[in-house]
Amino acid sequence: MYAIVNIAGKQFKVTKDQFVFAPKLDAETGASVEFDQVLLAEADGTVSVGAPLVVGAKVSGKVLDHVKGDKVIVFKKKRRKGYKKKNGHRQDFTKVLIENISL
Repeated sequence: MYAIVNIAGKQFKVTKDQFVFAPKLDAETGASVEFDQVLLAEADGTVSVGAPLVVGAKVSGKVLDHVKGDKVIVFKKKRRKGYKKKNGHRQDFTKVLIENISL
């Protein structure tokens, strides 16, 4: 059983007992979260495709931690001008454990 769910504007293919690094959510560590924007769901070989959402389908999970992603280096340079600029960026993520998919 799997589902394609929209979490904070990004689409994830999730299964039960899977960890997902979603964009940062406003939820406490250990809190239960529910995602009702299910775009596609599969159970026992039967695929349900939403138009745009599957009616009555929900994915529930638990927030495990708030983490930061790997550092991305942003380097800008203009040749022969002496211009160099180096910046780094780390994106904030929320680690979510998918507990249940209900149709």
